[in-house]
Amino acid sequence: MFLPTTPDELKKLGWDGLDIILVTGDAYIDSPFIGVAVIGKVLLNAGYRVGIIAQPDWQSNRDITRLGEPRLFWGVTAGCVDSMVANYTPVNMPRRKDDYTPGGRNTRRPDRASIVYTNLIRRFFKNGRPIVLGGIEVSLRRVPHYDYWDDAVRRSILFDAKADYLVYGMGEKTVLELAQKLKKGETAEKIRGLCYISGQPRPGYLHLPSYSEVRADKQKFIEMFHLFSQNNDPVTAKGLCQLQDTRYLIQNPPAPYLDEAELDAVYDLDYERDVHPFDKKNGPVLALETIRFSITSHQGCFGGCNFCGISVHQGRTVRSRSEASILKEARALTRLPDFKGYILDVGGPTANMYGMECENQLKLGSCRSKGCLFPKVCRNRKISHARQIRLLKKLGEIPGVKKAFVASGIRHDLVLADEIAGTPYLREVVESHVSGQLKVAPEHSEEKVLNLMGKPGPQALVDFKNLFDRQNREAGKKQFLTYYLMVAHPGCEKAEMTGLKEFVARKLKMSPEQVQIFTPLPSTYSALMYYTGVDPWTGQPVFVEKDQKRKEEQKKIIVAGSR
Repeated sequence: MFLPTTPDELKKLGWDGLDIILVTGDAYIDSPFIGVAVIGKVLLNAGYRVGIIAQPDWQSNRDITRLGEPRLFWGVTAGCVDSMVANYTPVNMPRRKDDYTPGGRNTRRPDRASIVYTNLIRRFFKNGRPIVLGGIEVSLRRVPHYDYWDDAVRRSILFDAKADYLVYGMGEKTVLELAQKLKKGETAEKIRGLCYISGQPRPGYLHLPSYSEVRADKQKFIEMFHLFSQNNDPVTAKGLCQLQDTRYLIQNPPAPYLDEAELDAVYDLDYERDVHPFDKKNGPVLALETIRFSITSHQGCFGGCNFCGISVHQGRTVRSRSEASILKEARALTRLPDFKGYILDVGGPTANMYGMECENQLKLGSCRSKGCLFPKVCRNRKISHARQIRLLKKLGEIPGVKKAFVASGIRHDLVLADEIAGTPYLREVVESHVSGQLKVAPEHSEEKVLNLMGKPGPQALVDFKNLFDRQNREAGKKQFLTYYLMVAHPGCEKAEMTGLKEFVARKLKMSPEQVQIFTPLPSTYSALMYYTGVDPWTGQPVFVEKDQKRKEEQKKIIVAGSR
């Protein structure tokens, strides 16, 4: 069932009110790919009455009041994308399109949506129920952060929104425990995965430099960021507290990750895999096209790319679903009326990390002194694609499934590091799971930039391309690699772009199409470099291109003559 969005739906369910109302900046797509839908279904499954208000008019009470006031709390999220990223291009121009809005026109999501929606609720429900922030926007903004759009260090979004609590990370366990505590009238201040504001510091918690210090001193900001980054793993993290103005931000340690059975239970819930009729009448939602017939195989990413916010939100530890749960979902897809036989994607943040949990990481937490893949693949991590090969083969054997594609990007260095199953995995993908193009994300070719990105060197890409081409020849197929490239990352000057252009032409023998200008996402190391102009590990200065026209010029170097 869809969660109710209108008073008529409440009546049909026989509900006299709601325990929890979720407010989101996206259209309501009831899908396991949509965070607000997952949280709503998890709460519903636990016995709570949950409703959703999607993309409310933030200038009136027309939408925000239509379901009344919840008994327990409001849940607020900007949606699947940070609202500033959704609304502005990397060179800070307004975006005209929004894949999560009916009709595709970017007119329904306000800037800083988490703050705007919280203020909207406070405006029409004075002294009402607690407001709980969640989603990737607030996960990446839960501590003071460099904000690219203001070009300034902003304080925690919890203070700016004036909400009661902030749930960071994926949130399934935290939000359930919070609902239970509020229902019983108990304090919620010890729940893991939760941030809140206090008049006093929390005893035993690690003190971060104050907001006034990090705003005034870039070295203090770097110090704070290291401490924050080192305390994001559920196994090892300490609680954090930080003075902001006259009160303290309290960040409890992260919630434990879902184990396999718990993860299966979340994805086994009943999802409509469609846009709610209330939104559908206003036009198609483009995001649905890519997720309706796709399957999430795992959460988390141990790639450690410095420009990516996934590890800050989902974590660096991979958690995989069971094969049985994924196959069950695939069989359910075949029963949908408009399923044409094609599962459009089987993957996660990085497709080929499925089944690659690190036992040391699960028991001891993420390593603080080294990464899993950079500067080279950790010798203690067992790299095997065998489980993925078995899963992909079984998906292809399900009656009604013609093909199960791997459309998420893969880590090419991970394939090369698997001496036993890497080549068989790529062969399986090439022969049965590519729709003409396979995505990889080398981002750049020049060592100086790659080192700052936390990405592998260019030779790994050349070796992977040669292996991919050989597999295609042996299979009698003509398929291609799609390369995601990035310009204007810290450390990238015109000389590096010229080097990238030469590398692409000489080694890849192609003209790039997927080229993006770097966006400094809050609470990422690359944003830290962009703001400070310093390599945070060496203290050495780093070139940062901040002029928007020169960023565009960098992009023109690589795409000139490609079309």
